[in-house]
Amino acid sequence: RHPLLHTFSEERRKVELSRLKSRRKLWLDVHLWLGLSLGFLLSIYGVTGSFLVFYAEIDEWLHPDLLVVEKPAMARYRPLAEIFAAGKTVMPPNAKHVFSVYPRNQNAAFKLRYQFPMSDSESERWIVGVDPYTAQVTGKMLLTRSGDWLPATFIDCVFELHYALLIPSEDFSAVIVGISAALLIISTLTGLIVWWPLTGKWRQALTFKSAAGKVRFNYDLHKISGFYTALVMLPVLFSGIYMVLPHNVVPVLELFSPVTYRYWFQSTPPAQNAHAIGMDQAVSIAMKQYPQGRPHWIYGAPNPTQTYTVCQDGVDAPGSLLQRRCTVIDRYSGKIIDLDDPSLPTATVGEVFTHWQWPLHSGQAFGMTGRILVFITGLACPVLFVTGVIRWLQKRRSAKRRAAIR
Repeated sequence: RHPLLHTFSEERRKVELSRLKSRRKLWLDVHLWLGLSLGFLLSIYGVTGSFLVFYAEIDEWLHPDLLVVEKPAMARYRPLAEIFAAGKTVMPPNAKHVFSVYPRNQNAAFKLRYQFPMSDSESERWIVGVDPYTAQVTGKMLLTRSGDWLPATFIDCVFELHYALLIPSEDFSAVIVGISAALLIISTLTGLIVWWPLTGKWRQALTFKSAAGKVRFNYDLHKISGFYTALVMLPVLFSGIYMVLPHNVVPVLELFSPVTYRYWFQSTPPAQNAHAIGMDQAVSIAMKQYPQGRPHWIYGAPNPTQTYTVCQDGVDAPGSLLQRRCTVIDRYSGKIIDLDDPSLPTATVGEVFTHWQWPLHSGQAFGMTGRILVFITGLACPVLFVTGVIRWLQKRRSAKRRAAIR
């Protein structure tokens, strides 16, 4: 190869590398200021999210008398109607049954949630435990009281901190959490841009430098934690936006594909007074739709236009990785008005996409492996924030020293 051509090629590479470094400096500034301004929020979301990955196990460990039962030999669950009726016996007559959680294993109690209006503006939320084998109440516990800043239980505090930052206004908290999560997505992407090895030194970019000092170790810990958790961090952040701001996200998704959102469906009150079907009947209707599915979450219909929603796990459908299905049921007629089922031939790309959001956010999409990955990613968030702040302070001190020498 002619020496002049080689020299020209080298010069071009240097110019291109210089241009890329200059552009990366811009992305570094964006990443830096987003990280400094939102890193503490990321730490809160991450640590609380790690707790919530195993919230059921933690809750049972904290409240075993209420939430843990012993399975008698050869025993079976009592009928759902008996279990729900047992819960009502320990609550005031005007308490509304708003939600139920089916036992996650043979030693877990039914968790029945009630909302109890104390006045026109104040209410309480309670949980009642019921032994599924005897239909006997194991106890009840106050969860939240309107007007109180902190919920009454540890797990509910973690939930409120994770999803609402303990901000009293639901609308305001949703906007704060949603916008901060969107900006943290930008921070994650700019971090990947800054991390990208322009000189092709991939091993150096993916590993710790051996026998390095504290400064280098902090730098490597920051970049490696960010890179290895980015694949989980990005979908978790987006799904968080979807869950707190569905009314804003769904219209955007509908620009690309039709989307149905099960919480927006309503029951149609009949022309004449009619009794609503019971929550146990709603579960029976869902079980006929998916006989092999195991009920998990059961949304009640305490208000006239609300629907029942029964979410089941373990529904094995050919060609579908997710085994979770949710059935939306009219509270009066018992008619199925929506199926959150990505395996249906009529399911759109948008519906499949939204169906994945909660399983991705919680890690449930990939079983225990997914939950552990989300758990580790959450714990990495404060590491990223602290190492980022340390790196910024180190560079500031270095810049001051250089300025003093001049």
